Amino acid sequence: MSRIKIAAPAKINLTLEVLDKREDGFHNLKSIMQAISLYDYLTFDVTDSDKTQISLCGNSDKIPYDNKNLVYKAIEKFLEKTAINNKKIEVYIEKNIPVEAGLAGGSTDAAAAFFALNKLFNNPLSNEEIELLCASLGSDLNFCLHGGTALCTGRGEKTKKIPTKQQYVTLIKPLGFGISAKEAYTKFPQMSDKTVPDNTEKLMNDFSTNFLFNSLELAVINDYQELLEIKAAIPKALMSGSGPTFFVLERYCPHVFDSKRFQVIEDLKFITDGVKEIPHNC
Repeated sequence: MSRIKIAAPAKINLTLEVLDKREDGFHNLKSIMQAISLYDYLTFDVTDSDKTQISLCGNSDKIPYDNKNLVYKAIEKFLEKTAINNKKIEVYIEKNIPVEAGLAGGSTDAAAAFFALNKLFNNPLSNEEIELLCASLGSDLNFCLHGGTALCTGRGEKTKKIPTKQQYVTLIKPLGFGISAKEAYTKFPQMSDKTVPDNTEKLMNDFSTNFLFNSLELAVINDYQELLEIKAAIPKALMSGSGPTFFVLERYCPHVFDSKRFQVIEDLKFITDGVKEIPHNC
């Protein structure tokens, strides 16, 4: 049996400028994505078998463990691309990143699967081939693969690393609901004012909280009382991705939220890497 354990970090969007809609149905965007020190942990076990088998399990009842899971889909894509068969692949997912939260929890797990399988099978695919597989499964998988800080363009799949600042982060997530990317992007065209400031370029030249921006926050905030409460309590907080998680660039939360309605995760940091192998006993 071969085993590998992967740490898969969450991400936040320091900027997210939604631009024009493409012919393929996606939107072009410009975003600075940042990996943070909140991790899912995935353990992969591979054994020989008389047929191909994929089995997922984990500690969360909020995600599927069948072919609806992005990890499952990533494994299928990897096996198809490499023509590897007659293997039993078992994955345990320790889920710590909130689900449907705008933190790339599903994407980072899928990127971890591509990374893990390529290592377990002695790198049959090049970095470029792994990146193409990532892009075929989701817009932010390439960022999750490499992590750090990056300028992301296209539909998010094109990444360019930029220097990472030393910075603390606190997350505030409303409990009881999530917002899918589909919902947020569907509501975006309904906005009366879709003006997008060029804050991404400004933030790259001058790291200031004044330049944090998210087009999708403006699209969904008025539909959820909890989001309005967060913004009222911490005006400088920004929604990450499609939400509903907000973040503030402080080590500890500057406001006390009701723990029955909000999850607060403090003392996180900007990190410089993406998915990575860690010892099995961690």
